[in-house]
Amino acid sequence: MARAVPDRDAACAIAQAAAVVGDWWSLLLVRETARGQHRFDELQRELEISRKVLTERLNHLVDSGVLDKVPYQEGPVRFEYRLSDAGRALLPVLVSMQDWADRWLLGDGSLTASADERSAEAHRVHDLPGARLPRLTLPAHTGTGLDPVDADAGATVLFCYPATGRPGPLPDDWLDIPGTAGCTLENRLFREAYERFTAAGVAVRGVSTQRPDEQRAFAAAEEIPFPLLSDMDNALSAALRLPTFRAGQALRLKRAVLVVDRERTVRHVQFPVTDIPAAVETAWREGSAVASE
Repeated sequence: MARAVPDRDAACAIAQAAAVVGDWWSLLLVRETARGQHRFDELQRELEISRKVLTERLNHLVDSGVLDKVPYQEGPVRFEYRLSDAGRALLPVLVSMQDWADRWLLGDGSLTASADERSAEAHRVHDLPGARLPRLTLPAHTGTGLDPVDADAGATVLFCYPATGRPGPLPDDWLDIPGTAGCTLENRLFREAYERFTAAGVAVRGVSTQRPDEQRAFAAAEEIPFPLLSDMDNALSAALRLPTFRAGQALRLKRAVLVVDRERTVRHVQFPVTDIPAAVETAWREGSAVASE
């Protein structure tokens, strides 16, 4: 169970945060609720945790304001556990922990916007087909919030990219980080192929952690016809445990392409992306196949 904060650390925010989410199970419960697991049995099955410990940790996170306990059934009453505003504010912390471990514990410590095919993060992305994307709303460059999955399309292509240089500026030494170059090219290639995607019943969404106003300036300059979504709060990154890297004091998405069907199930992934034109063509081919089912 959570430990009380000693009087000597009463004013220490790190100690106060550790008292809430410093426990192994508490952090994993935040991870799983971000991934769309909300019910007691789902959480127990996913984490292989005892009912007693799960009950204790859920009650602790509800009492701490990290989770909201929401009824979803009457007679008998059953509850779901969903992230509160305070819980959603923890997602950048969770993604930062993942990023740190990918680089320093599971990797060799090098800073990269790409990955080795044999890396832990590559295995994690390659395991995504079959996973369902929980319902999310991300800020779009159009000024509205959008679901990453287009409900009117037979398939949705989500292409994640680190950052575009416009309106800029990009962080110092940006081009010295392997895998950062090519974001504008990728957007342009999807723009040029956009009519082919829509004719096949495939929606296209670009995703980065840049702010919507930055994306808006880029979209206007480049005449981007599809929505650019901002994952600046790391909701999508946490939901799918997408690979990131830190540059310019911000978490950036590594380049990846996902095809999601109308049932929100991930059907195809590309990661790492080393040949951008080929990745766009593969996205069209895989997306078209899913949309035609």
